[in-house]
Amino acid sequence: MKIAWLFVAGLTVSHIGMAQEDPAYTERTANNGQLVMQDVPEIPAQVEAALNQYQNVRSAPFRSFTNDGTSVYISTRFGDVSQLHRVDSPGGARQQLTFFPEPVGSVARQPGSNNLAFTMDSGGNEYAQIFLLDPTTGKHRMLTDGESRNGAMVWSQDGNWLAFQSTRRNGASNDIWMLNPDKPDEATMVLASEDGSWWGPSDFSKDNRQLLVQQYISASDSRVYIQQTDSEEKTLIAGGQDNLSVNFALGFDKSGNGVFLVTNQKSEFRQLAHLDTKSGELSVITADIPWNVSDFTLSDNGERAAFTVNQDGRDSLYLMDTKTLEYTAVQDLPMGLIGGLEIGPQNSKLALTLNTSKTPSDTFVLNLKPKATQYGELTRWTFSEVGGLDTESFVEPDLIRYESFDGRQIPAFVYKPKSAQPSPVVVYIHGGPEGQFRPSFASTFQLWAKELGIAVIAPNVRGSSGYGKEYINLDNGFQREDSVKDIGALLDWIATQPDLDASRVAVYGGSYGGYMVLASAVHYSDRLKAAVDIVGISNFVTFLQNTKDYRRDLRRVEYGDERDEDMRAFLERISPSNNVEKIKVPMFVIQGENDPRVPVTEAVQIVEALRAADKEVWYMNALNEGHGYRKKENRDIQRQAVYMFLEEHLTQR
Repeated sequence: MKIAWLFVAGLTVSHIGMAQEDPAYTERTANNGQLVMQDVPEIPAQVEAALNQYQNVRSAPFRSFTNDGTSVYISTRFGDVSQLHRVDSPGGARQQLTFFPEPVGSVARQPGSNNLAFTMDSGGNEYAQIFLLDPTTGKHRMLTDGESRNGAMVWSQDGNWLAFQSTRRNGASNDIWMLNPDKPDEATMVLASEDGSWWGPSDFSKDNRQLLVQQYISASDSRVYIQQTDSEEKTLIAGGQDNLSVNFALGFDKSGNGVFLVTNQKSEFRQLAHLDTKSGELSVITADIPWNVSDFTLSDNGERAAFTVNQDGRDSLYLMDTKTLEYTAVQDLPMGLIGGLEIGPQNSKLALTLNTSKTPSDTFVLNLKPKATQYGELTRWTFSEVGGLDTESFVEPDLIRYESFDGRQIPAFVYKPKSAQPSPVVVYIHGGPEGQFRPSFASTFQLWAKELGIAVIAPNVRGSSGYGKEYINLDNGFQREDSVKDIGALLDWIATQPDLDASRVAVYGGSYGGYMVLASAVHYSDRLKAAVDIVGISNFVTFLQNTKDYRRDLRRVEYGDERDEDMRAFLERISPSNNVEKIKVPMFVIQGENDPRVPVTEAVQIVEALRAADKEVWYMNALNEGHGYRKKENRDIQRQAVYMFLEEHLTQR
């Protein structure tokens, strides 16, 4: 049983309308007209050559075991986007199974067979459909309606039913549906969302009469229910108005009378716990671990489990006996990020994806011993290509903490190039806002460090996840700009470092991180040299008005409700598009036309406002992409252009 959660929400709007109206900029296209660039210089051949190795790094994350547990399914990219492959032995050849022009999303193997349910959207619009693939024949068929947004797939233990989240009822509500894969046209809704929150399935009971389901309202309010599959009856078992807390459903226990969940009901952190559904008794399992439990998987027989703990941005792996609730740490793993946990069909292997600062995501398998908490050898199954780069020479990040305006300590990862001279700096700001920067394999950072001599600092400003429930709420509502002040404090810290050049600093970020880039340019232009905004929010009011129905209420909880007069006035006051006169640094704005999260209008309005104020701005929009670039041909040009932008505005003294 493999359990993973992904909470997403999105938007879409019409194509930029500036091309024929404003002769003050130059426009060109690439990739058969799909990539539109305005005032972005031609990319010299020497830049393409310099970046070639860094742009040809691959990864091979684990997706599922085969039915007999002897082989694994992974995803990797041999062409333009990632596709599904099968690997039959450690280090063996990757046999490609899918050949789509779009990347394959989530994957869930149908129990009792090798059939794979997977999601795929079109052009990055995130309106994913669910398909069923027979990997033996390569044939696939669509199970969903072709119009709604679908995901969060969970199979019943007998493989007869697939539960999933879908907006098919009205295009807006995040409901839970079920279908028989042999009769997909007879799909039925088992839970209707009536409040704008997100609902998704987590696990079936053994008799298929109950679903363990998740409700997500905000980063500090999520609830767990048991839903009857043959009626509208559902029972709240964790969280709620009288117990506001974070609760993530994991799975039914072996008896069926209890569930595993992650909760912060009794701690600042998200602890692994067991809930007896008959008595209501909640037993915290990881009470002695002061960090968030992040990933979890149960064996098919329910007798053993594995979980990871996010310890200051890096992962530790544990094995657990589900009967005694005793657990032990897996020792001597490479330090990095761990995900994709799945215990194999024979309960003797644990597959995982491992990513370190020197190796991209690859698939590993840990041999398990009969005793639930004992293990044997860890075997690497895939060896992803790194473009011929010497990854042993890569810069490894240092974790530091700096003091912000209110005395709070802000964690940050610092990548410093090997240079005798003070280095220019890129401040990399993550999205979310309740996200977290974690030190994964980052060929872009290594490119900047080696080829441009740039240091990269990635702070986890207030509002980031991973540091407790108080910290994640410190930027909510009217406190929004306190997180921007954390960037100002980081600029102060940079000025105290003799090996960093405080006179040459740029900010770079995507999504909410894009808003932080724009806001930093508003407040700290006198201390910056350049800014790169990728799919960023430029005005919170227009963002909330234009966002898709299925995510609007979710975002209002985080950013504030623009329908409230005082909140609307506040959001207008802090929005970068209303403060363009304070921006005095060159700006590079990067967008995807089909972005379902931050619509292209957010990019258009900031670009137009900057141009109207006679500011320097480069603009790039991919007509076949959404919230970030997934197609290699677009990503390559984006990275080349950003390289030129930083070289021009940051490395020149």
